[in-house]
Amino acid sequence: MMKKQNITLSILLMNLFIAFLGIGLVIPVLPTIMNEMNLSGSVVGYLVAAFAVAQLIVSPLSGRWVDVFGRKRMIVIGLLIFSFSEFLFAIGNTVEILFISRILGGVSAAFIMPAVTAFIADITTLESRPKALGYMSAAINTGFIIGPGLGGLLAEIGPRIPFFAAAGLALFTAILSTITLREPERNHQEQKEEVGARKPGLGRIFVPMYFIAFIVIFITAFGLSSFESLFSLFVDHKFGFTPKDIAIIITGGAIVGTIAQVALFGRLTNKWGEIRLIRYCLIFSAILVTAMTVVESYAMILFVTIVIFIGFDLLRPAVTSYLSRVAGNEQGFVGGMNSMFTSIGNVFGPIVGGILFDINLNYPYYFAAMVLMAGIAVAMVWKEPKAQAEHALEELK
Repeated sequence: MMKKQNITLSILLMNLFIAFLGIGLVIPVLPTIMNEMNLSGSVVGYLVAAFAVAQLIVSPLSGRWVDVFGRKRMIVIGLLIFSFSEFLFAIGNTVEILFISRILGGVSAAFIMPAVTAFIADITTLESRPKALGYMSAAINTGFIIGPGLGGLLAEIGPRIPFFAAAGLALFTAILSTITLREPERNHQEQKEEVGARKPGLGRIFVPMYFIAFIVIFITAFGLSSFESLFSLFVDHKFGFTPKDIAIIITGGAIVGTIAQVALFGRLTNKWGEIRLIRYCLIFSAILVTAMTVVESYAMILFVTIVIFIGFDLLRPAVTSYLSRVAGNEQGFVGGMNSMFTSIGNVFGPIVGGILFDINLNYPYYFAAMVLMAGIAVAMVWKEPKAQAEHALEELK
């Protein structure tokens, strides 16, 4: 049984790796595309926000659909939509087409991520889940490690080639998932409980064991998206970095982040628990985001950017691990809400960041640091819920 679970997890992680390899491919060439079309920082912010708005609208529904229609089906449909969205971006010569592409990309993300998280929760135990979620984040990061480097090489052929490659990879991954993945079996006792229980609705957001976690997700997504969405433009405008330079930095950061997730996440979660780890990551990230505004040399910008990924890449799986641990039989619902609150932050973060970027290159980073400090304040009053112990006992029975 354990061997079968490990094989399924490996297939799932491989599919995630290929999907996010496709996303990573396009990162180094985005500034080139934006410069070709004479788009301002504000428009770039709106493009990123369009992705998040679509994800925000669809996530509450998709989270429920993951529980109703199954994990595998949602993953495959999401990958097909993502493939089409990248193809549209590759052929798009107008801003309208780019916006349609980003909206479809947001829909695909709303389908894929809650389904993958719920899939992993189904095939792991309470003890092994944090480690598996760490591996999930590592698979995503590994895609980003290889993706930007490969994207930088493909961009030498033509700036649109990485988008065609991403579309092809996503289509391949959808076919691979259809053939290799099997819908996970769910605990029969949990299914009985779910039928008799109140259906998860938006009111469940305010359940104490979920609510603070969702607030932290929103605050961190709001701050980090204003940083990450404009990073390529920031180093392009401030330091004159080429797509190759951007690829080196993102690849280096992804390598460090992946090593941290595989080597440290499980240990730190067991030692400190998710909540304390989240606090430390927020503090670490706020300090380094601020440092981004004062570094001058290529070596220092490379060092700070690579190291900052450690905080980001431990923070996200820590929140996901916490929610998965306390969710019980509401894995799809919690995954959908995680995606929704991330989307809310991702809607407004890039918009505010883009506006601030047009005023001063450093302002989005000051803004991100202040938002992360608000996240630190919320995390400091966050405590383990009493209900968590009950869910843990139920799962261990």
